[in-house]
Amino acid sequence: MIVVTGATGNVGRPLTRVLAGAGQQVTAVSRHPAAVPEGVRHVTADLAVPDGLEPVLTGAKALFLLLPGDLHSAGADPAGIIRRAAAAGVRRIVLLSSQGVATRPFGATRIAVRAVEDELRRSGLDWAVLRPGGFASNALWWAESVRTRRTVAAPFGDVGVPLVDPADIADVAAACLLDDRHSGGVYELTGPQVISPRRQAADIADALGSPVRFHDLSREEAAAAMARSMPRELAEDTLDILGSPAPAETRVSPDVRKVLGRDPRTFAEWAARNVDAFR
Repeated sequence: MIVVTGATGNVGRPLTRVLAGAGQQVTAVSRHPAAVPEGVRHVTADLAVPDGLEPVLTGAKALFLLLPGDLHSAGADPAGIIRRAAAAGVRRIVLLSSQGVATRPFGATRIAVRAVEDELRRSGLDWAVLRPGGFASNALWWAESVRTRRTVAAPFGDVGVPLVDPADIADVAAACLLDDRHSGGVYELTGPQVISPRRQAADIADALGSPVRFHDLSREEAAAAMARSMPRELAEDTLDILGSPAPAETRVSPDVRKVLGRDPRTFAEWAARNVDAFR
């Protein structure tokens, strides 16, 4: 059995689908009830409450570990999940980490994520670490404004990074969960090209078949909007990356091709597949 945490999210949902399609026995874990593919067991559990994880992990051979943001707060023990998984007999863990662990290692959240990576390396289990850059699905922040005003409003309109399709992350995760060759691998996952917010708006317009206007926000306007849905510190940190990406954050990684034997999906492909969110 393979346990997938965060199973209703942008990565967990397609990963669950891929594993089930490959004939694997899958337990999908999320904080709230959710629909899952036929044949998949769904369990409602909170990773922040470790005592509730034992029945989820018992009998599992592998675990896809996606840690929610609150597990990096003071007093949390995300590394404890790895210890509990090992005690329950799990033999392999694939951890969804972050590119920022390597490119911006001194932020509080990234220090916490690196500590989880280190615990995984010490665990004695088979493991792989996935470090994606920016997600193509972050464009869903604009879904409401595109639906109602045919407008994308964003800062740094002409500054780009190689956004990765979450479906590619899921495919790489599935390969790491199923194939021994990826044990001990650390994979940086990006899309195939650097793409700016202005270009993303154009790709969404192409998918819709109707014009979408791009509106430049100032950094201050963007920070105020983002702070309504995330801590201000995280909003400012995100804007630092979006506005002044480090050279390593604009590099197209070969790792999706290395694992999957194909090029990563483009943002235009992601937009076409998710166009209904913008209609």
